[in-house]
Amino acid sequence: MIALTLAEVAAATGGELVDGADPQTLVTGQLAVDSRKVVPGGLFAAFRGEHVDGHDYARRAVEAGAVAVLAERPVGVPALLVGDVQVAMGRLAQAVAERAGAAVVALTGSAGKTSTKDLIAQVLAKLGPTVATEGSLNNELGFPITATRVEADTRHLVLEMGARHKGDIAYLCSLARPTIGLVLNVGSAHLGEFGSKEGIAEAKGEIVEALAEDGTAILNADDPLVRAMAPRTRAKVVTFGESAGADVRAQDVRLDATGRPSFTLITPAGSAPVQLRLYGEHHVSNALAAAAVAVELGLSVDDTAAALGEAGALSRWRMEVVDRADGVTVVNDAYNANPESMRAALRALATMGGRGPERRRTWAVLGEMRELGEESLAEHDAIGRLAVRFDVTKLVAVGGRDAACMELGARNEGSWGEESVLVSDADAAVELLRGQLRPGDVVLVKASRSVGLEKVAEALLADVPATAAGAAR
Repeated sequence: MIALTLAEVAAATGGELVDGADPQTLVTGQLAVDSRKVVPGGLFAAFRGEHVDGHDYARRAVEAGAVAVLAERPVGVPALLVGDVQVAMGRLAQAVAERAGAAVVALTGSAGKTSTKDLIAQVLAKLGPTVATEGSLNNELGFPITATRVEADTRHLVLEMGARHKGDIAYLCSLARPTIGLVLNVGSAHLGEFGSKEGIAEAKGEIVEALAEDGTAILNADDPLVRAMAPRTRAKVVTFGESAGADVRAQDVRLDATGRPSFTLITPAGSAPVQLRLYGEHHVSNALAAAAVAVELGLSVDDTAAALGEAGALSRWRMEVVDRADGVTVVNDAYNANPESMRAALRALATMGGRGPERRRTWAVLGEMRELGEESLAEHDAIGRLAVRFDVTKLVAVGGRDAACMELGARNEGSWGEESVLVSDADAAVELLRGQLRPGDVVLVKASRSVGLEKVAEALLADVPATAAGAAR
């Protein structure tokens, strides 16, 4: 973190130093809301959640090295008292971001945010020190944690922004005005919250409305709801996609036998071949978005293409491919799920299975997709039918009513009998797989995060260790 005195932190947050907090003490470490993640010289925010009150862990945080605690009441250790810890965290992040002067790349979308953020961070590192959101800490708590990792030499701050309500993204952009605002897509994630895709688009578009005239809005030309955001910004607009009219586009997209895409990157500054290490054709769009950001910030097309080819998956449980020693391939994509990402994962699974006499058996172990509102049953039915159309060898639907609808959709789509099955939970799925998997099979595991289906992938990998070459490739 850019070093600030406690006096400067107090000025930024509007807080009062109490219980021996020395105004001249330097805060040099990042902000933490978990006392187990406090670093020496850092600041602990005593956030009150639904189940845990951070104030109860204040002393533990100081013992772990925090120089003070951001708190709403005295906690018996050096503290900075504020009216609202969450608001104060945002103000501190704003102060750090302004002092850093780094180019801020903000991105949002219904699917692919974290994977694209990871790509952007790795590519921009070629231009200089880059700080990016860890995992998917993309809300009003995650942003301050990310911002306080910025150092004096940081050139780029890459911020993933999620939204559960209208105004969420506008608030995050008010804390760190974006230099570049990127919108990936508008899908069905959080449809239950916003009511319609148009409502989701209204919220996602807040990111381009926050841009100044000298900023750049990067929009997906392949998504009509994203393209329609162009009039909502004063900034320069750059488009990406496979559409012929996109400023940054892909030509000659191909998938190798393992499902890794390659394509020719076309930009106004030139073209270059790209071979991705990531799995699934959906990563082409993510790579184009990252390329548009990089070229806009001054990286050459050749260097951008090379950096994309070197980039790997940084965040866990997102198309994480591991080969077991017995030849079974486990694809752990269980971090989250919505209809768009489910379709992309099934398409990747079909590619990895291959065709002809060398075709491998494919298993789709799919849990429920949450927060889809009134569209939930129809969307689950559609995913079950899609599994049949992609000729998945066996669908294992995990969960209750929505999972049952998925399994029924598969049965209704084709003449499936034992090719699809409904199980109650992750443990039941593991038991079924242990009894039926054969060497050479490919197993995709995917569901909304709250379902906890990553336990299936972890159990399968615990049963048979990965080969050295196939570990998290």
